[in-house]
Amino acid sequence: MKRAGCLLFAAVPVVVTATVYLSTPETKSDGSGSGSGGKPSATQPTGRAAEDALIANLPPGLAAPEKKELANKIVTSAENSTLNWRGQYGYIEDIGDGQGYTAGIIGFCTGTHDLLVLVERYTKDHPDNGLARYLPALRKVDGTDSHEGLDPGFTAAWKKEAEVAAFREAQNEVRDRIYFDPAVRLAKLDGLGTLGQFIYYDAMVMHGPGTGPTGFYTLRERAVSEADTPAQGGKEKAYLDIFLDTRRKAMKSKKSHRDTSRIDTAQRRFLYDGNFDLKPPLEWAMYGETFRVTR
Repeated sequence: MKRAGCLLFAAVPVVVTATVYLSTPETKSDGSGSGSGGKPSATQPTGRAAEDALIANLPPGLAAPEKKELANKIVTSAENSTLNWRGQYGYIEDIGDGQGYTAGIIGFCTGTHDLLVLVERYTKDHPDNGLARYLPALRKVDGTDSHEGLDPGFTAAWKKEAEVAAFREAQNEVRDRIYFDPAVRLAKLDGLGTLGQFIYYDAMVMHGPGTGPTGFYTLRERAVSEADTPAQGGKEKAYLDIFLDTRRKAMKSKKSHRDTSRIDTAQRRFLYDGNFDLKPPLEWAMYGETFRVTR
């Protein structure tokens, strides 16, 4: 069963300027970080180029294939109560959270624009797909919980299309472009290690990459206002504790998100265990069910 919904985000990517030091943040074993600032010299890159250069010199972190696989297992334990994230391409149901149909590997929603983006991009490359005929309806219901023009055939069409390798790959690509890549990038710029990168990713998935009252970027800004990131000279554990507190409060404000297991008995557990590298074996609880990853 799907446990969390999505939040509406704008079609135009949100741009957030992170405070980044041009020296590489060094994460200590106790979760503290250090960085040195100062104005860049004339030969140093600035802006996006500086960020790219900094990230290029960092370990892959959550972007390493085995860590990304682990991340998707943990997210899916919260979203679908299973570790089998690849079994969710054909998942689709209305979970009653006001976001219309929730579907696929990351919970794309008919009411939050990302499902529309997915089908539009997929149709551009594969115009004869079984979902293309629903595009007018998807555009009409975007931003609502309506099924108008989708019932009764859309759910069956989604499940059938999920058997097509190209559609599964399209889900992967949109997940990475909207959720995974921006979350990992910003976490690295904030000086966070693999665990912190996962915490950002999970928050991006659940709260959406937006600037609304409970959008990911708003939650991050609230946390930054209370604690320095490692890139700003703060301690990683302290900052992530504040970020999780901020996120937990946002979840409690919404009836459909009030079970905060993904924070209380998963992410906070990893944090308090000092597992900043998100290194297996891992054990966590989600809605009372225990999950384990041994390697």
